[in-house]
Amino acid sequence: MRHRVASLLLALLCHAGIAAESTPNIVLIMTDDMGWADLTSYGAPDIRTPNIDSIARDGVRMTDFYSNGVLCSPTRAGLISGRYQQRYGLEVALPNEATANERGLTANGRTLPQLIKNAGYATALVGKWHLGYRADQSPNAHGFDYFFGLKSGYHDYYTHNAGDGKPDLWENDKPITEEGYMTDLITARALNFIEENADSPFFIDVAYNAPHWPYQPPHMPSESPNNARHVQPHDASTGTRADYVAMVEHMDAGVGQILAKLQQLNLADNTLVIFTNDNGGEWLANNSPLFSRKTTVWEGGIRVPTLMRLPGRIAAGTVSDQVGITMDLTATMLAVAGAEVPAEAMLEGINLMPILEGSAPQVERTLFWRSTSYSWQQRAVRSGDWKLVVDGGNEYVFDVRRDLSERNDLAKYRQDVAQRLRPLLDAWEKAVAADAAANAPAAR
Repeated sequence: MRHRVASLLLALLCHAGIAAESTPNIVLIMTDDMGWADLTSYGAPDIRTPNIDSIARDGVRMTDFYSNGVLCSPTRAGLISGRYQQRYGLEVALPNEATANERGLTANGRTLPQLIKNAGYATALVGKWHLGYRADQSPNAHGFDYFFGLKSGYHDYYTHNAGDGKPDLWENDKPITEEGYMTDLITARALNFIEENADSPFFIDVAYNAPHWPYQPPHMPSESPNNARHVQPHDASTGTRADYVAMVEHMDAGVGQILAKLQQLNLADNTLVIFTNDNGGEWLANNSPLFSRKTTVWEGGIRVPTLMRLPGRIAAGTVSDQVGITMDLTATMLAVAGAEVPAEAMLEGINLMPILEGSAPQVERTLFWRSTSYSWQQRAVRSGDWKLVVDGGNEYVFDVRRDLSERNDLAKYRQDVAQRLRPLLDAWEKAVAADAAANAPAAR
């Protein structure tokens, strides 16, 4: 009898081990303002990123992946909500705390980190938040068990002050003081969280603020004139491409440490690792051959490098031209975690895993973007291979499968495409405007 009980206990333990092993950990790495061609795997001629590139070597590199928005806050809102950020009125980067007022993404109990937490995962965000300053807009309110990082958009890598000069370094909801280069601090906290939660499923959003300006490379002397906010080409003592390269390569080294930690803890084969970026690159970035950059709906403002690996499910060394967008990552991570998603969440992304695994065919997508950042408005829709761009009063039609650089405007030949896509764009704008009005702070 005792032997039978022992055998039964052993069988139950083995079964539990198999069940735990079948629940993948999730590591999402999102960089800030990095260019399309700033990874070696995407053609960078002057940057070496062996660690980030290893995700492509061991998994899939996506060629037609887009950010939800043209700026930081909008894309992050799309990630956390799993929906078009315009539905929450989050279309531009949030300002500093003093002027943000009510603006931000308010927790509703059904955003990405909360749903993954409900599925039994330990959850963390280390790095950039940029989705609000109120308590009900904080990472902890959204379901992150642990938060370390910055809440603003601009962050000095050495002083950890925001653009208004005020301190902006947080642990959970408490302001803290800590010395060190921000990229290194983010990496260190990520490593700690992974090690502390190695025995149970975890989800960590590693949101590097690099290589967002100010262009402060690592190991910069404290008296350097660049240890300040010099962000535009015409500014005195502004950043250089060499500064930018150093920032990206240092971040790549941090990613290498995270991947090595997963390997050291025997977690690499059971961890979904995703690398992506929040929008197109800034002026020091390399977006070639894409046209334009951050803040625009041209390809250079929204098409972003994206890599994924999950051994045993995504074949190593594959390349996918499946069209995707940031909020697809939300749906994919929730599916991988086995999270229960309530109908009220109304996710607008799709689970990419069956397509990347090869168990389902590619899906034709229709996706929308809008930029209202400065004195002009731009809108765009991509449906299949066709893209309609509305820039001010001008409309352009491109086959972005064949014309990646958007240099061959086909509006004069393909009015049929414009006539098909423009009503879709108009209907989308009407729908998100209605939701934005309902979700406005005054309506709470």
